[in-house]
Amino acid sequence: MIGRHIYTLQRRHWLPRSLHETFEFFERPENLPLITPPWLDLHILTPEPITMARGLTVDYKVRVMGMRTHWRSLISEYDPPHSFRDVQVIGVYRLWDHRHRFWRENGGTVIEDFVVYEPPFGLIGALLNRLVIDRQLRDIFEYRRRRIEELLLGGIARRRSEPGRAENVA
Repeated sequence: MIGRHIYTLQRRHWLPRSLHETFEFFERPENLPLITPPWLDLHILTPEPITMARGLTVDYKVRVMGMRTHWRSLISEYDPPHSFRDVQVIGVYRLWDHRHRFWRENGGTVIEDFVVYEPPFGLIGALLNRLVIDRQLRDIFEYRRRRIEELLLGGIARRRSEPGRAENVA
């Protein structure tokens, strides 16, 4: 039996904004396209208004590896203003589990993303992760960090981010 190839990506980012203000931005699904790189061409299909809650499903169209695909996320945990978790129900990954955490620190808020993912296609997916996926995910989260600063800080560049990296945990 061939083992599964499961990876993690963790990013932390500090903003000089209140916990409630920061969480409020993230709990609004309509803000996701604002912090998603244009090359992913993300469009939310779920009709507005979308109210964040445990059990919410949100449908998207997104471009992954050049292919337009349907992605459905389930909000499996929701604990405002401290955390929420979205899990891919339909999409390209065999596993996508994204935990968003927020806490007060040094007069601002730490935003932490922790993603556990498994590419499709077994060994081929593991190779794709090494060659392409890992770098793309890091680029996506770096883009998000910059856009979050632009949107929440009005372009004031404040850096206290920790570099993220993918690790094999299987």
